[in-house]
Amino acid sequence: MKMLIVDDSPMDRALASGLIKRRMQCEILEASNGREGLERIEHDHPDFVLSDLQMPEMNGLELVSIIKDRFPNIPVILMTAQGSEEIASQALHHGAASYVPKRRLADDLVATIERVLATAREERRQSVLMHHLAQTDTQFILQNDPNVLPQLVSYLLDMLRCMPLGDETERLRVGIALEEALNNAFYHGNMEVSANDGPRDRKSYEKLAEQRSAESPYCDRTIDVRVWISPAEARFVIRDAGPGFPWKQHLDHQVAPTQQSYGRGIVLMRSSMDEVSYNEKGNEVTLVKRSVNISEEEVD
Repeated sequence: MKMLIVDDSPMDRALASGLIKRRMQCEILEASNGREGLERIEHDHPDFVLSDLQMPEMNGLELVSIIKDRFPNIPVILMTAQGSEEIASQALHHGAASYVPKRRLADDLVATIERVLATAREERRQSVLMHHLAQTDTQFILQNDPNVLPQLVSYLLDMLRCMPLGDETERLRVGIALEEALNNAFYHGNMEVSANDGPRDRKSYEKLAEQRSAESPYCDRTIDVRVWISPAEARFVIRDAGPGFPWKQHLDHQVAPTQQSYGRGIVLMRSSMDEVSYNEKGNEVTLVKRSVNISEEEVD
């Protein structure tokens, strides 16, 4: 597997490369700006691109748009500086698969890459039968096992093959949004592991959740997932049994980009889905994705 890292900072390229090589078997390619990155893509055909968002000559937003247009099967993850969540959201709308804040590279980079690659591999499998799916209404009641969550995402992505979504990257982005919503339901909802008050490193974060999954009241909670899919629209309702969260302040469009406090998961969901809404309590999220054949007039 080949991975291209695009960043104008040699130190940041070295940091990302070192983190990846420590845990993954792959050939690392490097480029110092977007234009050089495109040349490497055309010449070396990488399987994956990791790009800085802010670069001279061609920034990450422009690079993502060109890759989506010319190389739609190559997923892109962005590395973002603090305060650039709004620009990251724009890049996700333009086709980036996910993003990782640079301040969280050591904890989140490899895990994010592994999740995107795993979802992309599922997307490339042949699943002819699902192209003929006319309609489904399904419910899952999940126990507190985080290993089941990616399995459910893979299953749902197979069913989504009945929907015209433009390209495989768009389907991949839907899968990442679903996994974020399910992870939020498990970690933040049922296990009540807080991103602000809880442990900072991922291993401690997961260890605390594992510990709580055997303790009351956490062990008695489940995740309820309802799914409606047709060739025109997919609707996912994910409800946890936790106390909920103050979703209104996290979805406030009026908050300045440098002051935004909503999590990375919400940014990913809102950028990949046509609709994201919560119940009043904040323990249920509804995600809607429409076919590219459905016009805005038809929705209204």
